[in-house]
Amino acid sequence: MSKTWVAYAHHILDAIAKIERIQSRGDLTQDEVLFDASLRNLQTLSEATQMLPEMPKAQFPGISWREISGFRNILDHNYLGDIDAVTVQTVINRHLPELT
Repeated sequence: MSKTWVAYAHHILDAIAKIERIQSRGDLTQDEVLFDASLRNLQTLSEATQMLPEMPKAQFPGISWREISGFRNILDHNYLGDIDAVTVQTVINRHLPELT
């Protein structure tokens, strides 16, 4: 049975909550465990946004859905560790608030 878009929306909100808890534990630019945990939750979040149909996305035109989707592709193909912690922290600070 396939998930409804509401289930994917819950995945997005859960990932955001986890990232916020991770950030409360310290500086992900200084702790690779926090960095990896943040990265994993960003992957979950961005993957879930790709599963949302256009109808709920259209209700939130201020959210950069295409950029989130593109970031997912970058995250998933980050085999060589090209994404640094400062970039991830910037993405979190700049884009997570618009999703909450």
